[in-house]
Formats: sequence, C-alpha cells, structure tokens
Amino acid sequence: MLQLNYQDKYLECGTDEAGRGCLAGPVTAAAVILPKEFQNEILNDSKLLTSKKRELLEVILKESSVSFGVANIFMETIDEINILNASISAMHSSIEQLNPQPEMILVDGNRFKPYKKTLHECIIKGDSKFLSIAAASVLAKTARDAFMKKIDKEFPMYGWAQNKGYPTKAHRKAIEKYGITKYHRKSFKLLPDQLGLKL
Repeated sequence: MLQLNYQDKYLECGTDEAGRGCLAGPVTAAAVILPKEFQNEILNDSKLLTSKKRELLEVILKESSVSFGVANIFMETIDEINILNASISAMHSSIEQLNPQPEMILVDGNRFKPYKKTLHECIIKGDSKFLSIAAASVLAKTARDAFMKKIDKEFPMYGWAQNKGYPTKAHRKAIEKYGITKYHRKSFKLLPDQLGLKL
C-alpha cells in the first residue's frame, strides 16, 4: 500500500508526467490533491497498471480528489525548450489549475524548478511510493493516451493507438517509410541514424 502523506503540516499535491520519452505527441502532466481519508488498493505507478485499471482509476480519482489539473506541452515547445523544461512546465501548468493551491508539492523524479514559493520535494520512483504522485501519474497517462488515440485516426500508419508515440520498431519503420508529421518532435532522434528522414 502506498503512503498517503509525506508530512502532515502542509496541504500536499502530487505531480507527475507522461510521454517524456516519446517521439511524437505532447508531454502531459497532472497534479492531484487527495482527501485526508483517501484509500485505494489498486492505485499504483501507472506503468504497473493495465489500461483498464487506469481508466477505472481515472473516474475514481476525478470524482474523489479535492482538486486535480492536467496540462499538455506540445511538440513545438518541446523542440524549443527541451523535454526536461517542457515536463516541468507541464507540471507547473497542472499545479496552477489546483484549487485550493497546495502548500507542498511532491514531485516524481529528481528534477524540478520551484513553483512560486511553494515547498517541494523530489522523490525518485515517487509514483510507486505516494498515492498523490501515483494519482497524478494515472491522470497524466490516461489524458495523454486519449490524445494519442485521437491523432492516430489522422495518421493511422504510425500505430499511435498502440505505441502512444514511444520509439517502437514499428513506429520507427513508419517514420522511415512515411516521413514525419506535425506531431513528431523534431529535436528527438527519430531514427537511429537520422537517414532517410523526410522533413
């Protein structure tokens, strides 16, 4: 069972992102404040859950959270400011949506930039340690997956409904065959040797 709180003095939110390692699509972050009595035995790091469990949890979390926010940072900005800065920017944007605003932020991973003057704590593998970070990981993942399924209809040859934009062999082969789309991140190494890439 994951821990509910890192500490008891301040109102906490958890934040996490999805899609950092993808070749296409946005990086998506979520931030969640959970109620003090919150419990859920299924909730865990979104990567350890099936898509059915994530979709079930998405409904539960949106109904039971004190507040949540979800934000996308799109490809053009990722290419401009790099993926780390884009991920942090997405987290900040999702936190900004919270009402009430948190007094402390639990961040999954080891990199973050201060949000206003709010206390924060970076926690490596935080999404498998704290419920609020796990909740954020689920909401970020389900929101991003839904976006990738939507754009898959526009460009079905890349298999985004299945691979969600991650660098699978099939995705790379499709890039080699068809070139890139407006959804691809041009600053990423889209092909191992970058040869044959139609810009």
